[in-house]
Amino acid sequence: MPQFLSSAAPDFETRFQALLTMKREDAPDVDEAVAAIIADVRARGDAAVIELTARFDRLELTADRLRISDSEIAAAAAEVTAEDRAALEQAAERIKAYHAKQRPEDEAWEDETGAKLGWRWTPVDAAGLYVPGGLASYPSSVLMNAIPARVAGVGRLVMCVPSPDGVLNPLVLLAAQISGIDEVYRIGGAQAVAAMAYGTDTIAPVDKITGPGNAFVAAAKRRVFGRVGIDMIAGPSEILVIADRHNDPDWIAIDLLSQAEHDESAQSILITDDAALGAAVAEAVERNLAALERRDIAGPSWRDFGAIVTVRDLNEAAALSNRIAPEHLELAVDDPEALAEQITHAGAIFLGQWTPEAIGDYVGGPNHVLPTARSARFSSGLSTLDFLKRTTLARMTPESLRAIGPAAVRLAGSESLQAHGLSVQARLDRLNRGE
Repeated sequence: MPQFLSSAAPDFETRFQALLTMKREDAPDVDEAVAAIIADVRARGDAAVIELTARFDRLELTADRLRISDSEIAAAAAEVTAEDRAALEQAAERIKAYHAKQRPEDEAWEDETGAKLGWRWTPVDAAGLYVPGGLASYPSSVLMNAIPARVAGVGRLVMCVPSPDGVLNPLVLLAAQISGIDEVYRIGGAQAVAAMAYGTDTIAPVDKITGPGNAFVAAAKRRVFGRVGIDMIAGPSEILVIADRHNDPDWIAIDLLSQAEHDESAQSILITDDAALGAAVAEAVERNLAALERRDIAGPSWRDFGAIVTVRDLNEAAALSNRIAPEHLELAVDDPEALAEQITHAGAIFLGQWTPEAIGDYVGGPNHVLPTARSARFSSGLSTLDFLKRTTLARMTPESLRAIGPAAVRLAGSESLQAHGLSVQARLDRLNRGE
């Protein structure tokens, strides 16, 4: 059974704080092993990647077989049913349309001194997408990572997807084809991250790496950050539902289970101002859990990390939500827009009873790569902006330099940076001489 909390209880703050800080991911300490893998790939390139793929994925490769050929991708994509293809294509269209609106505009203006200022946006040259393989194969994640990069104008898009025992996932490869990915490699783990970051004879390096993975992948992304950009270090999935009494308990229960079935360490929380609804949802979860295919995963998640919190009113619910800073937040209330105005920390908000979080995982349009573990307090989900860089522009005229240059000289002197001040003063001296 999940935890039951009431904000009216004298021990509520202690219990709620424990809920916020509970450790949900029992990932092994893999940093030392990952460091060795990265060093090996940097030193030996393809040979290291090939040996590690044989060891971890039971797949013997040669350098010319690291890349999945266009013909292999086409053959695998042809296995996908027309219905699945149509669903992927609809999702891709909606994701593309949403992310196209995120593309920022370049700006330029002249200020009161005559200086010309502005900025321009340019994409990274190459981006690498990591996609989990085996049982955890998610074609939707291919779309969510690749399409924003394409919308941003990234010139080269690389995907690494492990294929244990040589098995390829047709839906994942079709998603890569639909997204316009240029190169697909059948490698995974920390070695794939290292290959994309540093390059090998076969795999040219990229500038940014995005996408989910296991503890080894997460540790590798941490280590290569700085050499390349990364999206985030994501933890187990989580959902918070705020619901009033005007809800179907079964709907809320299934929404909570939709995240619990991801991972035994996932977390599902209900906050409600109606204790009767909370009790009914708890019963509905048990009832629906019994019929769930992934109940062996969802059951432990709900038992160990699930919670139902009863509050005095929805204002209190919003305040608690901001402390949780959830990855996914459903507002199943009569006026979700009004309640959303009180929310300052959430990866994604789903408004109203007819907007289950699962719609956002696939076809809603917004990205499903979102901050976890309360990092929504300071970060955002993946977007077109993640594949763009902003470069500032400035052009001084003699008049504008005369107006603001003396302040620069003064500040340089206060910091004891003589050459800084001289570089401005030399120009001011020429202006003062009338040259």
